[in-house]
Amino acid sequence: MPAGPDARPMRRIADLIARDTCVVLDGATGTEIPRRADVDILTDDDALWGTRALIDQPHAVLDVHRRYAAAGCDVISTNTWGLPSALRDGGPRLWRSSRPVHWMDVARRGVRLARDAVEAEGRTGECAVAFSVNADLDGPDSLDTVHLLARAFADDPPDLVLFETLSLVRPSLFTTVQALVDGELPVWVSFRRCRQGLCGVFGQHWGGPEGDTFGRAARRFEEIGVGAMLVNCIPPDHVDGMMSYLRDFTDMPLGVYPNLGYLTADGWYLDPGISGEVYGDLALRWREEGAQIIGGCCGVGPDHIAHAVDRLAGTPAGSVSRTATTAPAAVDPDTLPAWTDHRGRSLYPVEFPEITVDEGVFAPTEGSLLVWRYLFDHEIGQGRRCLDVGCGAGLQAIQLARNGADHVHAIDLDPRAVDNTLTNAFRNGVADRVSAETVDLYPWVPEVRYDVIVASLYQTPVDPFEQLTSHRPFDYWGRNAVDHMLARLPAALAGDGVAYVLHLSILSQRRTMELLVEHGLTSTVADFEFFPITEHFAQAMPQIEKVVAQSDAHLLDIGGSRSVVAYLLEVRHA
Repeated sequence: MPAGPDARPMRRIADLIARDTCVVLDGATGTEIPRRADVDILTDDDALWGTRALIDQPHAVLDVHRRYAAAGCDVISTNTWGLPSALRDGGPRLWRSSRPVHWMDVARRGVRLARDAVEAEGRTGECAVAFSVNADLDGPDSLDTVHLLARAFADDPPDLVLFETLSLVRPSLFTTVQALVDGELPVWVSFRRCRQGLCGVFGQHWGGPEGDTFGRAARRFEEIGVGAMLVNCIPPDHVDGMMSYLRDFTDMPLGVYPNLGYLTADGWYLDPGISGEVYGDLALRWREEGAQIIGGCCGVGPDHIAHAVDRLAGTPAGSVSRTATTAPAAVDPDTLPAWTDHRGRSLYPVEFPEITVDEGVFAPTEGSLLVWRYLFDHEIGQGRRCLDVGCGAGLQAIQLARNGADHVHAIDLDPRAVDNTLTNAFRNGVADRVSAETVDLYPWVPEVRYDVIVASLYQTPVDPFEQLTSHRPFDYWGRNAVDHMLARLPAALAGDGVAYVLHLSILSQRRTMELLVEHGLTSTVADFEFFPITEHFAQAMPQIEKVVAQSDAHLLDIGGSRSVVAYLLEVRHA
């Protein structure tokens, strides 16, 4: 990028820093424009902030720049912060509600309006114009964009480039910054960082401090040739400690410009408790810690900047070392209350059995997890003799044993599932109370009565035209296994015993009730849950829809998204 036609503003800034005089940035253009514009241009696409105003409301942009220049700041930032968002593939288009315009023309207009504001306030030669770009510039096409910016600035360049609101420090960022520095305009970089690491506009922390990683990055930027290092767009109470921290790594000029608000669904929230006078006092606090450049981000208006200019006049940069006021207090993790259920069992992490699913074994589904959760919540099986029908990987059998069952017998048609269950029982330390065997439910005759029976069985309707050959009856309604289980319950269930049977809504409730009455059983719904149509059910959907159309089976439809309802039936002798 070529040097600007007037070198005086940057010479003046260098002289101010050399004479230990604070350089003052402007405040936020994006949050001020709506106060001056005819319409709220921010609500259309907040990713571009006020950048579209360069096309639709240039008079409002000029007015905001003039107010900051009149407040006495030394640097005016162009209203182009959101411009890189328009360059991303699929990103918002600047001309969505206006005539077509190229982003390079928008960049030129941004510089021109800032320059006009400086001239209109009689600050030519002393107030610098900084071209603002955000972190989106550090993308796959960053080098091409930097090259195009040089062409855009050929006739009317800014005085410096402010690469701001950065967060991540990655190798590509150093490459992008190097390309900007090679353009021969001064470059300042600014990060959304505090002593606790990445920081959001609300003050929330997005990651750890990463040791000295950020400090070493500052040193690297200094070696590249960056002119100043700043932090911005973080709440004022997160600023403490940043200047002294960065000074341990770099001799570059350091600065800060925090926010006083943020964009919400209801518009801009601006902190009403920080007046211009209060902001001036805060600026003096940051100056005492060593800030050489001070300004404002979201919510900081011309009045805040004017008071900062007044309070900072004639003040030297201090060297006060402060601890971040937002640093979390040291807490002994052993004293923190745990998330537990009413029985004192851990819910974070939840005390879930250690389960592996061998190849070919039917993995637990949402329905199986409904059954497991009920067994877990109510400690079903304690002191009882239990049976798990269709055990799969053994989830229910193992939970019954963990609940204190005297013995759990697990049966499944698949020998692999039986082996998997025994392995998982050993893995969870309950192998001495779990037995398992391969059993075909159709010819099965119970030889023992059980206090608790759990059954989470296969329930999928099958199109008979697809099931051309089979030694089993066609499962048109998807309920063969459930029906045979209900038929065996009178002989398998102890007199005062209880069975927990998973019943999906794609099975007829009316038919189930008929069978229960026929076999002298009664049922209540112990619990129910919803889960979306999985790939397994999606493949069987044509047959499921036939069953739904021909019976009282049903699917839940919410806004076009269908779900299965899984019921957990508690079945007893009538």
